[in-house]
Amino acid sequence: QVQLVESGGGLVQPGGPLRLSCAASESIFGMYAVGWYRQAPGKQRELVAAIRRGGSTNYADSVKGRFTISRDNAKNTAYLQMNSLKPEDSAIYYCNAVIVTRYGLGYPENYWGQGTQVTVSA
Repeated sequence: QVQLVESGGGLVQPGGPLRLSCAASESIFGMYAVGWYRQAPGKQRELVAAIRRGGSTNYADSVKGRFTISRDNAKNTAYLQMNSLKPEDSAIYYCNAVIVTRYGLGYPENYWGQGTQVTVSA
């Protein structure tokens, strides 16, 4: 089965940047809408940013002006550039994407990644 794989998480100081990536574990036919979510301990998972195949985006109010979601359709990869990070941005970040794989008989299916930890601390 195809997996979505996030990378780029880690420990960063307040005010610093991180860039997350999300890609499929094997070749896929296409990637449609992509969303980055996060979940902090004791809190519900929340949508941080989303991007459609055509490039339109939306962001949570808490990250507007600091985070940028983008994608490379040729590589079937999505990114989340996070700048001016704050301690309250610390969470596990998950990629969610609608993708078409050889396993789905050509139909788009919803996939989640396993998550990557982002910790913002001095």
